[in-house]
Amino acid sequence: MGMTITEKIIAAHSGKERVSAGELVQVSVDLALANDITAPLSIKELEKQRINSMFNPNQIVLVADHNTPAKDIASAQNLKLMREFAQKNQIKNFFEGGSVGIEHVLLPEKGLVLPGDLIIGADSHTCTYGALGAFSTGMGSTDIAAAWALGETWLKVPESIKFIYSGQPNRFVTGKDFILFIIGEIGVEGARYCAMEFTGSGISTLSMDGRFTMANMAVEAGAKNGIMEADTLTLSMLSNIPLSRKPKIYRSDSDAEWKDVIEVNVSSIEPQIALPHLPENTQSVFSLPRISINQSVIGSCTNGRIEDLRQAAEVLRNRKVHVGVRLYIFPGTPAILLQAEKEGLVQIFLESGAVLCPPSCGPCLGGHLGVLAEGERCVSTTNRNFVGRMGHTKSEVYLANPYIAASSAIAGYIITPDQLM
Repeated sequence: MGMTITEKIIAAHSGKERVSAGELVQVSVDLALANDITAPLSIKELEKQRINSMFNPNQIVLVADHNTPAKDIASAQNLKLMREFAQKNQIKNFFEGGSVGIEHVLLPEKGLVLPGDLIIGADSHTCTYGALGAFSTGMGSTDIAAAWALGETWLKVPESIKFIYSGQPNRFVTGKDFILFIIGEIGVEGARYCAMEFTGSGISTLSMDGRFTMANMAVEAGAKNGIMEADTLTLSMLSNIPLSRKPKIYRSDSDAEWKDVIEVNVSSIEPQIALPHLPENTQSVFSLPRISINQSVIGSCTNGRIEDLRQAAEVLRNRKVHVGVRLYIFPGTPAILLQAEKEGLVQIFLESGAVLCPPSCGPCLGGHLGVLAEGERCVSTTNRNFVGRMGHTKSEVYLANPYIAASSAIAGYIITPDQLM
């Protein structure tokens, strides 16, 4: 019996020739990540255990992206703790201020994630890096503290579900729609503790930005990780980035064991919308009644990349945001913001009436820079629409791709670009 990509990466990091689904293994980690919410918990745990030396500071990444620039005294104290920890332990991959971006956009951009890596992070959307052919998953802060000290962690090898995408996507259908459609089909527990492996000619139609969006939301189906085979597009992206290590390409064997195989023809997918209050509440945007909005958000670790901003600008060019609607745009990293400025996207955004925000997780988790009040309704390119996710428990979040978020901001209600007058 062969192995899947996920099993091969775990086997390689556990010193075994092969592993099987359900097996408990000890694995070495290539990177262990935390942010300004989760890192302080890890640091305090190390202090509690009186552990003063890290296994390898170069394998630690700290990104202050959630509540920064510091929104209050507690956030400032967390930043101070992270900063002092990084200085004490000579952690070079500490990002704050002008160097910070949204962690799951920033790390691939910096060349810190490579195909074949095993990466853990104290953030559930660490699964994003599966778009590069890496095994990556979220863990608790205590697990991350242990990994910083030991250089390893434990895992139960997940079962794998194979999703075969075929066909050509329709206009205004993106990677976000690919993954929302699947979550709508299988539900938020449909891939619980499984690896979601995405493959097929439909995946080849996506850019790397679209692939990151898909892998990012694997956790919204309950998955341990989402993963794709690194291909020529992956290697082309990496060829433009200075890499400190050599990528390792893994492919699933033809006789690998799958828990399930699900086939999707993307030509049948229409632009999707996830209604409150779960990502599984998806339906075609064309089936919606008229739903007015107060706010639109374009950004986050799901859709804050340059392709997302280009899609938004395509809609917003020479148009104005609807009176009474707030449009917030969050570029994923400083480099993406700079690229957007070079391409004239920033001017389009500002002339449309949008608010351009610094790279930040901001409103996605109801942190700052766009928190919703009671009764307000937001269409957002983020990844979660749970009760109270972006603010008041009586607010509503509708998940969609950047085309829809931008066109809805213009219309004042949820709509696709081709429905704009």
